[in-house]
Amino acid sequence: MNCLVVKAHPLSESLCSSLAQRTIKALEAAGHSVEVEDLYAHEFAASLTGSERRSYYAGSYTAQQVAPQVERLLAAEAIVLVFPTWWFGFPAILKGWFDRVWAPGIAYDHADQYGPIKPRLTNLHHMLAVTSLGSPWWVDKFVLRQPVKRVLKTAIVGTCAPKCRLQMLSLYKSEQLSPTQVEQFGGRVERALQGWLL
Repeated sequence: MNCLVVKAHPLSESLCSSLAQRTIKALEAAGHSVEVEDLYAHEFAASLTGSERRSYYAGSYTAQQVAPQVERLLAAEAIVLVFPTWWFGFPAILKGWFDRVWAPGIAYDHADQYGPIKPRLTNLHHMLAVTSLGSPWWVDKFVLRQPVKRVLKTAIVGTCAPKCRLQMLSLYKSEQLSPTQVEQFGGRVERALQGWLL
């Protein structure tokens, strides 16, 4: 399969970076084609531009500045997102990737009279979201009710790629974990890939 790994962390020595590298190695070892979208390393500009926003409802979306990212998204049959959860949301750079790349005419089409959007990412079959959080699991699940997972599942994947299976693995209290616990989580990531990709 054509797999796209999207990494959204500014530090090359971070936990997310090591998890992204582990993901890439596992996919390549299984014979998959892997493209890497390292948003910070490529200095991806998160802010939607004025011309991009004006074109949202003006016929053809102005995608020239994000053409390589669009090409990689459209080619992907599977996506692995690797990112930290900050303030119980996406890092700004990852939110910007969704804003600018998952755009009309690319990830979806507008419906008449501003009704429900029409999905376009029919080629996308799998998404695995791997994220780290400083908080304990119960805060995310019971207090905040998993906001990142709900947005991904319902608002993004559910509307643009309804046939895509989403799985999310969250590493809680990530600043306090032992190397053994981190290694165990890495094993969970690899098993998830084996379960629906390999």
